[in-house]
Amino acid sequence: MSPGLALTIAGALVVLAVVAGLVVRARDGRRSGAGGLRFDPSDGGAPLAERATLVQFSTEFCTRCPQVRRLLTSYADQDDSVDHVEVDLTHRPDLASRYRVLQTPTTFVVDRSGAVRARFHGVPRPAALTEALAAL
Repeated sequence: MSPGLALTIAGALVVLAVVAGLVVRARDGRRSGAGGLRFDPSDGGAPLAERATLVQFSTEFCTRCPQVRRLLTSYADQDDSVDHVEVDLTHRPDLASRYRVLQTPTTFVVDRSGAVRARFHGVPRPAALTEALAAL
């Protein structure tokens, strides 16, 4: 392989990696649709709250999960009709496929009937989380 072709391929791979990184970063923490999912309260080990339950999917080795835990706990502490439930996928990997969780942290905003009303990949943006809760 000629050095020029090798440099062209390497450059194209670098550009592709940068573009992919920018796309992932832009989507991180934004609210997305739930796709008609329903959350089973027995999967979280607690009943659903009166207004909303913030379901956090995490793993033991997730570095951003403690930050999300603090954020969601603060929302639940401010409103008695909102609860926070954390599901550790390390011990329940079957739930990752059931709820289509591809990364941790992932957060669901679940209404009292179990319908997933909003989904966040990564650390939820506070404004988007407030908006999702206000919509309930």
